[in-house]
Amino acid sequence: MLVGFETSDDAGVYLLDENTALVQTVDFFTPIVDDPRTFGEIAAANSLSDVYAMGGRPISALSIVGFPEKGDAEILTQVLQGGLSKMVEAKCTVIGGHSVRNEDVLFGYAVTGLINPKRVWKNVGARTGDALLFTKPLGTGVISTALKNDKAPADAVSAAIHSMSALNRAAAEALHEIESETKFENPIHAVTDVTGFGLLGHAREMALGNPAKGIETASFEFDHAQLSYLPGARQAAKDGHLPGGLKNNREFVGDCAEFATAVSKEYRDLLFDPQTSGGLLISIAAEAAADALNALQRHGVTASRVGSVVLKKSPLIYVA
Repeated sequence: MLVGFETSDDAGVYLLDENTALVQTVDFFTPIVDDPRTFGEIAAANSLSDVYAMGGRPISALSIVGFPEKGDAEILTQVLQGGLSKMVEAKCTVIGGHSVRNEDVLFGYAVTGLINPKRVWKNVGARTGDALLFTKPLGTGVISTALKNDKAPADAVSAAIHSMSALNRAAAEALHEIESETKFENPIHAVTDVTGFGLLGHAREMALGNPAKGIETASFEFDHAQLSYLPGARQAAKDGHLPGGLKNNREFVGDCAEFATAVSKEYRDLLFDPQTSGGLLISIAAEAAADALNALQRHGVTASRVGSVVLKKSPLIYVA
């Protein structure tokens, strides 16, 4: 086992031989949008994301389904079709699955991928002086909550769906390009996809490192103005459409994060907002950051430099 649960990583990695390892993950959840096919697409993209965040290539998946005994079979068909369409896009073969009767609809996948054991991107390993890059805008949690309350504008819902259903494959491919360039030596030091713990929750895990393996704690500094936010996300936060997970994330991060006075409450909330199929947070050597942003842009990925890694200090995370 190359990567297990001790670093709170996105997926597990198991060595097969000196050139090949398996990367494995599982994820499923209840519907967050009304359209069943769209829900299937989002659930599939979210399940695949952990493999991309580790630097792997998904190859096979097993579906996980919970569905009410008297539920409409056509709805289930559309969920499965939506998920399959994303798996086809990812060139990942669905080879089976398992279903159970359940009062609530549940859907997701257990995904297996291949990865070079010498090129595993863990969520620990950030180094002092690194640049922090981030892909995808924030705000899926507050917009989904506003949708449940019938208060989400159509353009906000459309943008959130587009973001949640977009694979992180193109971002991973762009990072592989930078990694293979001879002028940079192992420039990518840590990567995670930002999901349920929100940006600051996942940043906390990255910053804490793993001292037991010689990966020391670092501190992260973010510029909230450099982050991207979904249309309508700020207003949804201002209007109080805060998911329960956001409040849990704030408690989880606790005193590890401190905000400049200029960072308004709605932006603070958005940095704790739990994301579904969120973007990649990347700790990369500063000299490779510009090339990485260019590569991401060439691959059609919107990304920005949102902060930096500095020597360990208190607080662990500072947002200006």
